[in-house]
Formats: sequence, structure tokens, C-alpha cells
Amino acid sequence: MNGLRYVYAVCRPFDAPLQAQVTGVAGAPVGQLPHHGLVAVVSTVPERDFAEEPLKRHLEDLDWLSDTARGHQSVIDALTAVTTPLPLRLATVFRDDSGVRTMLERREETLRRTLDRLDGRVEWGVKIYAESGGGQRAAAPARPASGRDYLLQRRRRNQAHDEMWERAEKFAGRLHDLLSGRAEDSRLHPPQNSALSRESGRNVLNAAYLVSRADSEAFVELVDRTKDEETADGAGLRVELTGPWAAYSFATPAPEEASGTASDTASGTASDTASDTGEAAP
Repeated sequence: MNGLRYVYAVCRPFDAPLQAQVTGVAGAPVGQLPHHGLVAVVSTVPERDFAEEPLKRHLEDLDWLSDTARGHQSVIDALTAVTTPLPLRLATVFRDDSGVRTMLERREETLRRTLDRLDGRVEWGVKIYAESGGGQRAAAPARPASGRDYLLQRRRRNQAHDEMWERAEKFAGRLHDLLSGRAEDSRLHPPQNSALSRESGRNVLNAAYLVSRADSEAFVELVDRTKDEETADGAGLRVELTGPWAAYSFATPAPEEASGTASDTASGTASDTASDTGEAAP
């Protein structure tokens, strides 16, 4: 069975070895494909799964997609520990090494410029959730004695909810402004759907921050300190910090990893499920 070339990321040449136990998608060993001072990090994947038509079917299979995303992310995480990778989208596949080199050559200037911008930097994700119950179990309301009492109780509940959402959104704006001032760049992503993320509460901030490795410890301390100050009263706000990640959210302008001709690209299909940051690769 012929194999296709799966590309995880593009980076500068590096000497440090990847973790010995790291394998890529479908359990394949990971290698480096150098070209003009750039390196594509690749592995071989079976055509029966990653050619255009079977890949389209697989991307509707959540179990397969989850396994593939974990393999993809494990390689990106290992790269982030030893260098600055420019991660490509999940399921970026070419027919052979020649197709990968064609992509590198066609996008060489953009790739070099983006790698220069990301060098020595990582991505941190910050999410804020607001619990509609204020983070505490509310006492059961007294049975209304009349229709007027019922309307009054309902009005008070609505007012309390409105005040809580207003406070959450103000805190989200204040925290984002504070963290943006300490980061080199930031991105605001759409709020996550709680039904899909399976997180409790309403997502009022879903942001990514580009931070130098040297400043990351101070950035984390700032998040923790601000979180503790705002949530000390248990008012139903929850702050989640994730990272450090490869700079998925800042890898733009994006390399046209999936825009080759039929002769060099096996599939241009990509998925935005790269990690639990909820954040897309280029």
C-alpha cells in the first residue's frame, strides 16, 4: 500500500532530539524533510485512510478524528519543547516528498517571516466561565403566595442573572486588556459552545496570548493573581489557563499547505480540532 506524506509543522533546522517515545499519526515514526534552510516535520500515512475520499469520510468519524488529533498534537508538543514550530492544520497531506518541497519553496518567504515572528515565543490560552447559579447552590425559592409574588420572584432572578453576566463580561474585558498589555500579541476567539466543550458555565472569554518564553513565568503569575482577586468571593467566575502551546493562533499569514495542484497534494482537507485550547491552526 502506497504511503502519503503527512506534514505536522515547519520549523528551522534543530539538533535537539525529539522525545524517543513520540510517534505521529497512525503510530508512524516522525522525520525531518529539509529544504533551503527550512524543515518540514513529516511522517508516512496510509493512502487507504488519508487519500482525499477516505479522509473526507474519516473526518466525520469522531473517534478516528480524536485519535488523529492526539497523534498530531503529540508531535507539535514535542517540537515545542525543542524549537519553535509553525504548526500546520490537522490532516495536511501530500502525495510525496516532492509535493512537500514544492509547498516549502512556494511559501518560503512567508514561512521564514512567520518563523522569525514566532521565534522564542509560545501561546497561552485563557478562558473565563460564568456559572448562572453564582457558583453556589441557590436555596429553593419560597412558593409564591400569588401571581404578583411569582412575577416579583421572576423579576428578581432575572435581575440577579443580568448583574452576574454584566460583572463577568466586565471582568473578561478587564483581564483581556491587562494580559494583552503583557503579551506581544493576542487573539480573541469566539466563545465556546458549552454543549460541545462539555464545560459548565457560559464562556465569556476565549483568548490566546503570544508570550516570549522568558516572560511566561511572569505572565502565568499575573493570571493567577488576578484570578484569585476576582474569584475570592466565590461569585461563580472560573478562569482557566492552558499552555504553553505552539503558537497556533498566531501562525498567520498562513502557509498554503493545502493549495497545491493535484500532482503534488493528496488532500487539502483540514480540521480545526488541533487541541483543547479550541484554537485553529493555519
